Amino acid sequence: MEEKEVKVVNTSNEEEHGTNRCPQCGASDVTYSTKKKKLICNYCYTEFEAEEVEGIEKEAKNLEGETRGSGTKDIDKNANDIITLKCSGCGAEVVINTAEATNARCHWCRSILSINAQIDNGAVPDVVLPFALEKKEAQEKITQFVEKRKFFANSTFKKEFTTDNIMGVYFPYMLVDAKAHGKFIGEGEHEVRKYTVKKDDKEETYYDADVYKVEREFDISIDDLTIESNSDRLNKRSKERTNNVINAIMPFDTENCVKYKANYLAGFSSEKRDVNVGNMEEKVDQELKDVARHALNQKIKFYDRGVRWDQEKLDITGKQWVAAYLPVWLYSYQDPGKTLHYVAVNARTGETMGSVPMNKGKLFLITIIIEAIILSLAILTKNTEQFKALSVFLFIALITGPIFYGVKSSKYRNAGARHTYERETKQELTNVIENDKLIDHETELTSSSMLDANNDQIYGEYTKIKEEK
Repeated sequence: MEEKEVKVVNTSNEEEHGTNRCPQCGASDVTYSTKKKKLICNYCYTEFEAEEVEGIEKEAKNLEGETRGSGTKDIDKNANDIITLKCSGCGAEVVINTAEATNARCHWCRSILSINAQIDNGAVPDVVLPFALEKKEAQEKITQFVEKRKFFANSTFKKEFTTDNIMGVYFPYMLVDAKAHGKFIGEGEHEVRKYTVKKDDKEETYYDADVYKVEREFDISIDDLTIESNSDRLNKRSKERTNNVINAIMPFDTENCVKYKANYLAGFSSEKRDVNVGNMEEKVDQELKDVARHALNQKIKFYDRGVRWDQEKLDITGKQWVAAYLPVWLYSYQDPGKTLHYVAVNARTGETMGSVPMNKGKLFLITIIIEAIILSLAILTKNTEQFKALSVFLFIALITGPIFYGVKSSKYRNAGARHTYERETKQELTNVIENDKLIDHETELTSSSMLDANNDQIYGEYTKIKEEK
């Protein structure tokens, strides 16, 4: 198999690791201000504008071939996370563990030393999206989220809950742009009649539908499909960590990413990338196809009962991979069962999602009380005709309890929360060619929708990344 040609754009600062000094006063204490949305020298208060990344294509429709930022290069498993830098201020040697941070203060002269150029362990990306929400704003959002769920919350959690310990974290993602030509072929159904027929004293609803062969040929550009690039965070169904709630706070305004500088990370934590592009390609290609399938729904509205695509061909003619750090305010709490619960805030948009540990005993007790009240109302009914309704009350009691329990549990754990990338990823359909042909007419259908329709399906969500060999 012939290897594809990949263009690599060098996004590294090409600066030596060490002290980044303010050009005005020479101080090394340059950090990012969430209030001013700029890098600022903490001594002379000079403000610095963000730098654009050169060589990275802004619009997917202009892509040709495959391009990758140098921050996406494969991780060297033998790369050392521990890097020792010599302080230019006093000559002391300062150790930085790049698995946890990319800068540190000299313990003697207090100068800040930074990892500037990209290294082989995945700790330095191509771009960064700076924090926009200040800590106080994030605390308010997390508090509001938890307050709405305190009634059934775990009692120990309620006592220990505080937002003082929330952390600002930069999580690693891949931003994938793609330009493609697609051709989808299948069958679609259009409802022409809905009616009821009386059978055995019961009314049955039926549908008549026209069946068409459906073809759509199109061009599509997809901008900034965003996918986690840390294997821990990719496991959104983990039982030990509620990772899915972090995924659910997307999308980010990734069009505002800027060139990476270690100064943006000062005062925040970061998590390094540990997944290579090659391990993500299959999953990403499935997600790109999901985006295209859902975009096509705007072009098949006539088929109100659905479409079953039998052939889905998406030829990608241009693709771009960019490694990014995206900002999240994170609250975490480990319950007695050792599950780590998160409440996460998108530090750009304020979108909040979380998981709150429950007092399941209290919820179960309230559920039993609700069922008991409904049953008591039936048993206390003396009128014979009304007493016949006992079975109805019993049925209502039996289903009300589980429904109440399920709804409340869902609200607290939010296990189904996810980033709906198939709808939220920016895309543009162009040059759409429609070719439809009536092939059949079906009558007395019992379902209100096409039984094997798949135009709303997603497959990338369930595609696992390839394991490292």
